[in-house]
Amino acid sequence: MLVIGTTTDASQWGTATVEDQREYEATAHVRLALAGVMGIGVAFGFARYGYGLFLPEIRTAFGLSLTLVGAVSSATYLGYLTALTLVGVLADRTGPRPLIVIGGLSAAVGMGLVALAQDVVVLTVGLVLAGTSSGWAWAPYSDAVDRMLPLRRRQGVLALLPTGTAFATVVAGVLALTVPGAAWRWVWVFFAVAAVAVTAYNARVLPGGPDPARPAIDRSSTGLAWLMRRPAAPLYASALSYGLVGAVFWSFAVEAVSGSPDSGSGTAALFWTLMGAAGTAGVLTGRLIDRAGLRGAHTVLFGALATAVALVGIAPGSVAAVAASAVAYGAAFMAISGLLAVWSHRVFPERPSAGFSATVFFLGVGTVVGPVVFGAAADQVGTGTAFLIASAVAVGTLATGPKAAGRRPRAATPAEDRADDRPRDLAKS
Repeated sequence: MLVIGTTTDASQWGTATVEDQREYEATAHVRLALAGVMGIGVAFGFARYGYGLFLPEIRTAFGLSLTLVGAVSSATYLGYLTALTLVGVLADRTGPRPLIVIGGLSAAVGMGLVALAQDVVVLTVGLVLAGTSSGWAWAPYSDAVDRMLPLRRRQGVLALLPTGTAFATVVAGVLALTVPGAAWRWVWVFFAVAAVAVTAYNARVLPGGPDPARPAIDRSSTGLAWLMRRPAAPLYASALSYGLVGAVFWSFAVEAVSGSPDSGSGTAALFWTLMGAAGTAGVLTGRLIDRAGLRGAHTVLFGALATAVALVGIAPGSVAAVAASAVAYGAAFMAISGLLAVWSHRVFPERPSAGFSATVFFLGVGTVVGPVVFGAAADQVGTGTAFLIASAVAVGTLATGPKAAGRRPRAATPAEDRADDRPRDLAKS
C-alpha cells in the first residue's frame, strides 16, 4: 500500500512495483486536490474573506467607520505579506507540510479570537492572525504539486486548488443566510473548528522536508536578479492589480450592496453565496488556458473582473446588476488565482514555491494598499465612484498580460515524459 505525505528519496521508485506506481498515480492527485481545495478554502474563504461577508455585523458590534474598516483590512494583509516573506525563505528547507500546518493553525486561532473578541484590539489581532494563514498556505502547494504528481497532472491541479475559496464562500454565505445576525460569532467558531480538521488532514497528506530529488540550491537562483527576470514583470503587475481590486471588492462589496436602500435584508448573503457558487466554475480554468492560452485567458478574466466591480459601483441596489456582478466576479476572481499559479509555475519552473511566493507577494502589496486607499476615497467621493476607480484599474491590467500566447509548453518526448512522470514522494508500507 502507498502512503502519501512522507518524504523519501526518489530512488525508492526502483523498488516499487508497477502496481504500486499505478495506485499512487490513481490516488495522489485526488488526495492532494482534496487537501489543497479544503486548505485554500479555509485560508481564503473563511479566514481572509469572512471579514467582508460579516462586515455589517462586525461594524455594528464594534462601531467601525469605513476608514477604520479599511485600516483593519489592510492590517490583515500586512500579516499576510509577512507570512509570504517567510515562506519564500523557508520553503526549500521545510517542504510544504510545516508551512501549510502553520497556516491552518493561524486560521484556527485567529478566527477563534474573532469569535470571542469584545473590543477592537482583540478583533484586529484575530483578523490579522487569521489573515496570515493564506500567506502561509497558498504558495507551498506549488511545491507539493511538483513533488507528488506526474508532469501531465500538475497544471490541472494547480488551476483547481484556488476554487477552494469558492466552495468555502458558498458555505459561509449559506451560514450567513441561516444564522441570525446577532449570532455571527457562532459562525466564526464553526470556521475555527473547520480549520483544525482541515489542517489535520493536510498534515497527513503533504510531504515535509527538503525535496530529495531537487539539486542543491544555486545561489544565483535565490537573489533579486532571479526573481526579477524579465518574463516575471507582467506576472507581477497582474498580481498587484488583482490583489488591489480583489481586496477592495471582498472588503466593501457586501457593505455597498447591503447599504443600498433598495436592498432586502438577505441581499448581501445571497450576493456572497451566488458569488461563491459562480466561483466553482474555476475548476475549468485549466481548460480555458489550454484553449485560449495564458494571454487569451488573462484578457477574458480581467475583463470580467472589471465589469463585475463596475456593476456594484453603478447599481448596488439593482437585483439584476448585483446578481450579474456576483456571477462575473466569482468566476473571474477564482479563475485568475489559478491563472497566476500556472503562469508563475512556467516562469519559475526550477523553484515553484519561491517563485510563486514572489508573485503572491506582489498580490499582497495590492491587498494592503487597496482597502485603506479605497476606504479613504469612499469617505470622500462615495462608494460608487471608488468602485468605478477600482474597475478602471482592472481594465488597465489588460495591458500587462503575457507577451506571448502562453499556451501549454510543447509536449514532452516519450523519454522526457517518462523521466518526469514519476512523483518524487513515494513510500511503501
